[in-house]
Amino acid sequence: MSTIDINVVIKFLKSLQDQICHALEAADGTGKFVEDNWQRAEGGGGRTRVLTNGSVIEQGGVNFSVVSGDKLPPSATAHRPELAGRKWQACGVSLVIHPKNPFIPTSHANVRFFIAEKAGEEPVWWFGGGFDLTPFYPFREDVVHWHQTAKDICQPFGDDVYPEYKKWCDEYFYLKHREETRGVGGLFFDDLNKWEFTKCFDYMQAVGKGFIDAYVPLMEKRKATPFNEQQRQFQLYRRGRYVEFNLVFDRGTLFGLQSGGRTESILMSMPPLARWEYNFQAAADSPEAKLQDYLVAQNWF
Repeated sequence: MSTIDINVVIKFLKSLQDQICHALEAADGTGKFVEDNWQRAEGGGGRTRVLTNGSVIEQGGVNFSVVSGDKLPPSATAHRPELAGRKWQACGVSLVIHPKNPFIPTSHANVRFFIAEKAGEEPVWWFGGGFDLTPFYPFREDVVHWHQTAKDICQPFGDDVYPEYKKWCDEYFYLKHREETRGVGGLFFDDLNKWEFTKCFDYMQAVGKGFIDAYVPLMEKRKATPFNEQQRQFQLYRRGRYVEFNLVFDRGTLFGLQSGGRTESILMSMPPLARWEYNFQAAADSPEAKLQDYLVAQNWF
């Protein structure tokens, strides 16, 4: 069994945050991330980086954090009672990008590592993460590119990895009360420790670095597409769905708030503007109506 070393994970995550911020700044053209360093009283801290009012990105955040504690919150122990009474550490990079242009999808990604230890017992550890895409006016070729990139990331780790984590993503990012997926999916994995530490870490690194290859080409391709006020208003309406998922279902949000995380950094994922409209109905055969065809779990190639 390879040595479990959280410090090598932390070093990678800090570097990943730098790489993603540089790539997004280059694609935006004018926007710059502003860094906010913070400390957590219970243990740990992080670097929150937020870009607002760029040429392409209306608001985006790329966060690094490493936090620790003596007792896990209920969201973590509800399904894992063996974690009770263990000291724990968690580190990760999490990002959400909300573009101005409705033809560029919103995107989310994160990679993380968790370890819980107790004297005299083997540590409990796992990796998690993934990335997903939430378009408003989707292009099938963009969705295919997104999923092909995800599949290429997974392929070296086994033929079953992409289908398994693609399915998990479809099932996780699902709004039960709306009976629709949040977007067109991607990858989602959690509790990953089925391989030795080094291989699990390699996979987490591949997913983290692969986000740039999956998303930045879509920004570049669509950022000059003209849009009107009606399309902007539809984007804001659909952003409301994003908020609903994050506040009702997202385990990361719940864990962060219940574990005493930094509220501003946790809720950085929210869009700067969103709206709700009672009983909105898109016109038949309109581009807005066609979005629903994409909000159903499906194979893209």
